[in-house]
Amino acid sequence: MDPLSENIRRVTRRQLFGKTATGLGAMALNSLLSRQAHAGTAAEGGLPGFPNFAPKAKHVIYLWQGGGPSSIDLFDPKPTLERMALQDIPESVRGTTRLSTMSSGNKKWPIVPAIQPFKKWGQCGTEISTLLPYLGGIADDITMVRSMNTEAVNHAPGVTFFLTGSQVPGRPSMGAWTTYGLGCETRDLPAFVVMTSSDRQKSCGQLFFDYYWGSGFLPSKYQGVRFRSNGDPVPYLTNPAGMDRAGRRLLLDDIQAINQAHLNDYGDPEIDTRISQYEMAYRMQASVPDLTDLSKEPQHILDLYGPDVMEKGSFANNCLMARKLVERGTRFVQLMHGGWDQHGNLHTQLAVQCKDTDQASAALVQDLKQRGLLDDTLVIWGGEFGRTPFGQGDPAKPSGRDHFGRAFSLWMAGGGVKKGHVHGATDDFGWNIAEGKVHVHDHQATIMHLLGIDHTQLTHRYQGRQFRLTDVHGEVVAGVVA
Repeated sequence: MDPLSENIRRVTRRQLFGKTATGLGAMALNSLLSRQAHAGTAAEGGLPGFPNFAPKAKHVIYLWQGGGPSSIDLFDPKPTLERMALQDIPESVRGTTRLSTMSSGNKKWPIVPAIQPFKKWGQCGTEISTLLPYLGGIADDITMVRSMNTEAVNHAPGVTFFLTGSQVPGRPSMGAWTTYGLGCETRDLPAFVVMTSSDRQKSCGQLFFDYYWGSGFLPSKYQGVRFRSNGDPVPYLTNPAGMDRAGRRLLLDDIQAINQAHLNDYGDPEIDTRISQYEMAYRMQASVPDLTDLSKEPQHILDLYGPDVMEKGSFANNCLMARKLVERGTRFVQLMHGGWDQHGNLHTQLAVQCKDTDQASAALVQDLKQRGLLDDTLVIWGGEFGRTPFGQGDPAKPSGRDHFGRAFSLWMAGGGVKKGHVHGATDDFGWNIAEGKVHVHDHQATIMHLLGIDHTQLTHRYQGRQFRLTDVHGEVVAGVVA
């Protein structure tokens, strides 16, 4: 037996497909080239035929509020709760609603009204808590959605559901789907960037898992790039000692030649990812220092975002960075802020959370607006669910609220949504949706629609079926679209 001849005959399945001129390798490479040719100069990458129609928004900034902000206290005033304070929510209202295990066995359901009064803001007169005066100041620019609904009752499944369309990890995130379909308007920064922050007291124990911004079964170049608050925003951007930029370029050219040869042989999209990410990292060595330099920002802009804006890793600093990212062409920015899980510290910690986030959230909308960026930038503020209208702890003196996904609120601004508008309503107890129900999948379909994407058309074949962000559900919420 000739070992060399025997080895040649042992052609693997991957090699067969990769090296066959009409095989999968050639088709994959042709698809990649086709996408680039179709994208033109407006966007880098993206799929042929996308956007499906003229978009109202080109960028998304998702201000994720992890833990479950209390709509009852912040966005959805309920005079009935004031009148019936500490009485039980009637069984006829509660029905068979699924609750977390912390409350599902309750014997008492003591009503807890909003801890601070509401006020009508702006010309539109939208009622918002006095805990959020800066948000009240931009009431005429936002749509308040008071009829959100999710099946999730716990944090990680709830976040995963909102951001990937499934409560089970493994699906592509919303940012990954968006950049997969539309590409990016810049070559020097990632298409999808993630930044995290939390309340100062670290009162909320939820973690930010990387599958919240993962690419799932899409090529990994579509996953979000997380910017860190300490050291280099992205690891290994700085050249090691003794390596200058010219030397780095020569080294990368050699590495890329090897990777390109492998891509030509096998057409593996992960090799394409490796090539593109090496190049992105090289370009980011020049673009990121300018991005993170706030010394050129006028003092009135820094003041707009509040006293924490110069503190790296703060929510305010991340909001300003988000503006700078979309200004430079980043497609999807996901800011994840934790601390809204007030099970036993509602009367103290909720105000802290509002103070940490209110000014910077409103400043971002104002800053985008004055720069002419709000019209094509969709800003979303919300969490995985809301909080219960009843209290937790001692029924005679409740100190917190449990998770509640049956009815809750979020707000949106810019990017083609109505201004000074309230969509949907809940019943007198804030327990059931009375009109305009918006399920998580409807919310996702609406975001895609505002980006010019038919959510039923942006799909990817995996394990024998076509997957999409909204799974097999979702309807565009026409009531929020301008």
